Amino acid sequence: MTSKSRVVNLFLIAAALICGLLASPALSAQKPYRIVDRWKIGGEGGWDDLKADPAAHRLYLTHGGRVEVVDTQTGKPVGAITGLQGAHGVALDDAGKLGYISDGRANAVVVFDRATLATVATIPVGQNPDAIVFEPATQTVWTFNGRGKDASVIDAATRKVVATVPLPGKPEFAVLDGKGTIYDNIEDTNEIVRLDAREKKVTAAWKLAGCESPSGLALDAAGGRLFSVCDGKKMAVTDAATGKSIATAAIGDGPDGAGFDAAHKLAFASCGEGVLSVVDAAAPGYPTVESLATQRGARTMTYDAGADRIYLVTAELGPRPEPTAENPHPRPAIVPGSFTVIVIGR
Repeated sequence: MTSKSRVVNLFLIAAALICGLLASPALSAQKPYRIVDRWKIGGEGGWDDLKADPAAHRLYLTHGGRVEVVDTQTGKPVGAITGLQGAHGVALDDAGKLGYISDGRANAVVVFDRATLATVATIPVGQNPDAIVFEPATQTVWTFNGRGKDASVIDAATRKVVATVPLPGKPEFAVLDGKGTIYDNIEDTNEIVRLDAREKKVTAAWKLAGCESPSGLALDAAGGRLFSVCDGKKMAVTDAATGKSIATAAIGDGPDGAGFDAAHKLAFASCGEGVLSVVDAAAPGYPTVESLATQRGARTMTYDAGADRIYLVTAELGPRPEPTAENPHPRPAIVPGSFTVIVIGR
């Protein structure tokens, strides 16, 4: 082989290596996120959680006394579930047929048909149901009741509460591994509980070191890691098997929602100050690789793995009222008609 041929071959090998590296998930994961769209929903009142259904290309948004349903391919509303007193969360069954809404003020779960959006049942549960999940291994629905400090377990087939599980404090967001284990943040005691869905009991309670008021929670099921967002601009990373603290990542202020992208090993925190924090969960030290400016109040989120998109909700906010003894931390006034979905993509 001539020296010229060797140079050409080395060049081709180097070019192939560079192309391979650029195409690797590890590097493509660092491609920054951006706001790709805003969907104006309108209406009045506050909001809480949202839930993506990637297979059906739908997004469910709890919005005061209703749940808005949006087509994620067009950004257009397709309908709503109405007649609620104070919607908090939405869970979806694994058959693609039914949805479940935690109606906090009514102390109830509203069951709806996902094809027609018609209400098919109302099930009384504990006091102020907030987070809600559908557990596929046991075909049960779990509500985490803020005022009751417990969880109500509903048999999906009979639509009856079959157990009430005491919790050590006020529950917040919950996640599950799909195999019978559920995790939930306990806000006022700064810990995570692990629950056995088959036995319907708490099997562990782990303190979150350096984490105050944990709210949003995400799970890396394959890697066995939990991501809790906390006050003080922190994300606590916890071993899902042992409860040991793994790391603390830096995020924005006022977080409430969390998510995890299993394909790219990224953890997300949606923060009320108007920032989406993106944490590299594959890198040592869990560095924050992006702090994307969103909009003030965009504190809850859902991750759509099918589209690799993040959805946040917020509205235009007016001045914050003066604190009172009954409400020491009042939220700002909401400008009517300004309720909006923020769509985040690459």
